[in-house]
Amino acid sequence: MSLTKPVFLLSLSAIAVALPLFIYPVFLMQAMSLALFASGFNLLLGYAGILSFGHAALFGSAAYVCGYAAKNWGLPTELAIVCGTAASAFLGLLYGTLAIRQRGIYLAMITFALSQLVYFICLQAPFTGGENGLQSIPRGYFMGVVDLRPSLNMYYFELIVFVLALLLVARIIHSPFGQALRAMKDNEMRAVSLGYDVERIKIIAFVMSGALSGLGGSLKALALGLSSLADVLWHVNGEVILMTLLGGLGTLFGPVAGAFLVTAIQNYMAEIGGAVTIVEGIIFAVIVMTFRRGIAGELQPVIEALAARWKTRSRP
Repeated sequence: MSLTKPVFLLSLSAIAVALPLFIYPVFLMQAMSLALFASGFNLLLGYAGILSFGHAALFGSAAYVCGYAAKNWGLPTELAIVCGTAASAFLGLLYGTLAIRQRGIYLAMITFALSQLVYFICLQAPFTGGENGLQSIPRGYFMGVVDLRPSLNMYYFELIVFVLALLLVARIIHSPFGQALRAMKDNEMRAVSLGYDVERIKIIAFVMSGALSGLGGSLKALALGLSSLADVLWHVNGEVILMTLLGGLGTLFGPVAGAFLVTAIQNYMAEIGGAVTIVEGIIFAVIVMTFRRGIAGELQPVIEALAARWKTRSRP
């Protein structure tokens, strides 16, 4: 049995554990939260072929619900995350129920309209804090024992949740349901003729995507101690599309790579102000022209070829 995959996973684990010793943990937590957000979007677009312009509402609403549950209701950290994730999953169910009978740009516009509705609710509702947002959200304790206020503790907690979520995504896309998603994306009419209930599949995909995006939003609210209107603004919809396409549409690690790249650009180039969007545009154009399948999409065949060569050499 080849040791390629275990060695690769152990190497990634070692890097993830050591990263906060060299990089600001809050930056890493923000990137992981956005990576979960992008993974949720990728599950919908990359595997189901459904374009949504309303994912900012799924991400931001979970951040608000989780923050409010932790701060105002005093719920434990785990329950606050569950509340935020459940709220986003419910919103995904609403998205799917209202939009599944439409296709293409019409479906995208329905999701965008719902996203704008959520934005105005967050702006006007008294419990959201309006333009000030929810501030000083407590991180709490994990299982009532581990203090998550130190950034290092919170990082490792989020890392565990992040890894478990990615394993769940991998299980979904390699399951019979994942095959049904691909069949629907490739040819919806053929999927119907094979007996698939495509409307039900779309709704489930929206719910799963909403739950994963909501998990990212909940963790972001706890990590930064803040839920604000910036989480539900319309341009966040464009950012998650950018992350997914840069990393690689329809790949497991593509959204992760894209999220870390975009977050790094926004954080480490913040001094140049609005010009950071120009930098993002240039990088996006270069990657689209040189890496047509995204970063992970182009690197995956290379890694597989190297692994196959190592496997061949390691045989007695």
